[in-house]
Amino acid sequence: MYYSHFGLSEAPFKITPNTEFFFSGGNRGPILEALIYAITHGEGIVKVTGEVGSGKTMLCTMLQARLPRHIETVYLAHPNVSPEEILHAIAFELQLGPARGAARLEVMRSLQDYLLKRHAEGKRVVVFVEESQSMPLATLEEIRLLSNLETRNDKLLQIVLFGQPELDDNLRRSNIRQLRERIVHSFRLEPLHAGEIREYVMFRLRAAGYRGPDLFSAAVINYMAHASAGLTRRVNLIADKALLAAFSENTHTIKLKHVQAAVRDSEFSQHQTLRLKPQLAWGAALMLAGAAIGAVVYALIQHGSGDDSPAAAGAKSTLVAPDQPAAAAAPTVPAVAKTSAAAGSAVSMGKFPPRPPGNEPGLVEQRLAATQEWLANAAQTTYSIQLMGIDNEEQMKNHLNDIAKFVEVNRVFLYRTIANRKASLTVLYGSFSDRRAAQDALEKLPPSLKANRPILRTVRGIRTELEQHRSS
Repeated sequence: MYYSHFGLSEAPFKITPNTEFFFSGGNRGPILEALIYAITHGEGIVKVTGEVGSGKTMLCTMLQARLPRHIETVYLAHPNVSPEEILHAIAFELQLGPARGAARLEVMRSLQDYLLKRHAEGKRVVVFVEESQSMPLATLEEIRLLSNLETRNDKLLQIVLFGQPELDDNLRRSNIRQLRERIVHSFRLEPLHAGEIREYVMFRLRAAGYRGPDLFSAAVINYMAHASAGLTRRVNLIADKALLAAFSENTHTIKLKHVQAAVRDSEFSQHQTLRLKPQLAWGAALMLAGAAIGAVVYALIQHGSGDDSPAAAGAKSTLVAPDQPAAAAAPTVPAVAKTSAAAGSAVSMGKFPPRPPGNEPGLVEQRLAATQEWLANAAQTTYSIQLMGIDNEEQMKNHLNDIAKFVEVNRVFLYRTIANRKASLTVLYGSFSDRRAAQDALEKLPPSLKANRPILRTVRGIRTELEQHRSS
């Protein structure tokens, strides 16, 4: 297959759940942490919904792997059973041993005795129900009755319902409202947007051993986002087939034609659109219209009269994403003395062309200059975290913008060097007085910044590396 062609150690886009490939972006990580908290604190019934292929099974698998040892899990993958059968299914998974023909009351008493014993031992039991939208309403009502098993202070049985959006439709029925009111937490796995899909595919490639630059361009990612409707299972299928198509042409560049062929070869190619509730249709249209108006206003501000007055500057600062605080619109970088001279000396380290005179320095040039000053003044034993290296300056701009979403950009350093006989840019994060502080910061990095397996560097080592390349 294409594994060795792309330097992979294993398949990056299998659709079977593998916890090594769990992507915490797209709010998956926070939902996982919230589920762990709800279960470990005895919160009762919890519900998780999402479209087919949105990652519910992966989340359930991660949840079972991450829960503390004192929590015993029961996994029901096929819940389309009668109320009597659901009790027997749980008892069977817990190895309680009631006869298959045992009466409901006998099975319930056996289950309650077991749960009380586990509670006395300081343990909890949780039942995961997959595809719960297919569960008969009478069985859902039996689930509610099971949630009544409790002591004076604690629930004896935790229940997590995983289902498609139809589960919400079922729970809206008046004859099941008692169960609906017992649900203490509800989570929804939303489709990934284009930026998250880009992070997702690169995260999985890195987890599979890939160490090169981004394989998927912005145009390719946008096409994948539209074709997949943001569903991770579809993204996996498209990415896998696109890599295979590129391999068949003996190229390492994933082109739009490769992804288009992958989509045409997929069963869902004619059914990309997610089901939208009728009442949301007008809202979606208004959002699109608002986005178009916003783009026009932005263009007028950027290319209009050239007004640099405080009023115009204030207008620019308000053009931020609706869910983002205004302060996050653009990271502020303090001015660095002798920027031009520092940037010029940095340019001499590699083969990249210098910035044309008269242009304002971009983020790359700003961080290059800041790094020159940092390296000139930092102690030899100062530590930093090397996040990545890349030989494409345009891609580096995208990487810096992405990194700035997770860490303070003023703590990001950048210098030019030579790697594999090619001009390269190395990205560092932070300045730490000792190794322990640097190691602690490395461990707290978000998964997307750990994807390239960052390492610790010292200022002494970086200076030595730069001196070697100057003399070569």
